Amino acid sequence: MAEKSTASASPETETAAEMTPEQRAEMAGKVVERFAIYSGVAGLVPLPGIDVIAVGGLQVQMLRRISQIFDVPFSENSGKSLIAALAGSLIPASSGLGAASALKFVPIAGPLAAAFVMPALSAGATYAIGKAFIQHFASGGTLLDFNPPDYREFIKAQKAKWDARKSSGADTTSGTATSSP
Repeated sequence: MAEKSTASASPETETAAEMTPEQRAEMAGKVVERFAIYSGVAGLVPLPGIDVIAVGGLQVQMLRRISQIFDVPFSENSGKSLIAALAGSLIPASSGLGAASALKFVPIAGPLAAAFVMPALSAGATYAIGKAFIQHFASGGTLLDFNPPDYREFIKAQKAKWDARKSSGADTTSGTATSSP
């Protein structure tokens, strides 16, 4: 069985090495979108603190996969540190995650409020962090030369895109965008 997994892993690695920059960015974008959804679901974990740990773990796994797509060596310790530093540079978003998680301690109303807030904050933060690393890796960067303060404005723009995506998704599901060419 081990032979099958290594045999199937090598064609994927060769395919990743042969991809164009646009294909890498597209594949990494799909990874980010998938992990943003996973993070939103992890935000629903009813235990305070455990949800934040789950989101952090998902973000590290997302970073590992993006690193593989861009052939950037990955170190779990460096990845955790960079995600923490990047999230820390976004004080409102990162403190919002902690506050939303802490809401779960408040009887009855707390978990209900957190159920609405925590998934959105988790998904948005994961999306922004993933997009920042895609941009960094696409420009030839590595985990060793990533500087979180350099990406503050980029992350603000990604957060705005995520928010616009959420609102446009609401419009299409409510039936307001029904015109077709």
